Amino acid sequence: MCHKSQPNPIYLEIFNNLYQFIAEQMGITLRNTASSVNIKERLDFSCAIFNKQGLLVAHAPHIPVHLGSMSESVKSLIKDKENYFKFGDVYISNNPYNGGTH
Repeated sequence: MCHKSQPNPIYLEIFNNLYQFIAEQMGITLRNTASSVNIKERLDFSCAIFNKQGLLVAHAPHIPVHLGSMSESVKSLIKDKENYFKFGDVYISNNPYNGGTH
């Protein structure tokens, strides 16, 4: 009988904080480089990290309301572009028919 090993709680906490920090830095960079008032002043955006299946790994505390549908957007993007993904690629999507909110 095969047993799954339990994750190391120390590593789990380290990587949890690391990924959340990365998502927060994404938001800071987006805000600092934006020209949109909605992003710069209203903070109407969300930043998150997803795994290769499109499941949420970590998010920044900007506007988490987007996160409920963001996973579906990521899964849709993975499905549409899975044969084209290369290391370092960045995709941006705002399609309300693929899980986007606006």
